[in-house]
Amino acid sequence: EEALYKERSPIESIETLSCPILLLQGVEDKVVPPNQAESMHQALLKKGIPTCIKLYEGEQHGFRKAENIEDALDSELAFYGKIYAINIPNAVDISIDNL
Repeated sequence: EEALYKERSPIESIETLSCPILLLQGVEDKVVPPNQAESMHQALLKKGIPTCIKLYEGEQHGFRKAENIEDALDSELAFYGKIYAINIPNAVDISIDNL
C-alpha cells in the first residue's frame, strides 16, 4: 500500500509538470502533511515553475474556517489574475515565485 501512495504522489511526476501551481495547505493536515506540500513547492522552485504556497493555521485536509475558505478562494483568483495578466480589482496580494 505504501508503494501505491508513493506512486500516486504528485512529487513523483514533478518532471512532467510545466504549468504554474498554487499550493493551499492546512498546517494540521494529517492526510497530506505540510512537509509534503513544502517539498512539492521546493521541487517546483528548483524546476523554475511559477508557484506559491500558502499555509493555513488551524486547518486540516479540507478547510473549515470561513475566513480561511474565503482567503483560499481570493488567493486562487489573485493567482490566476497574475498568471494570466488579468487585472482583478481589489485582489489580495499574493507572491508568486518564478514568475
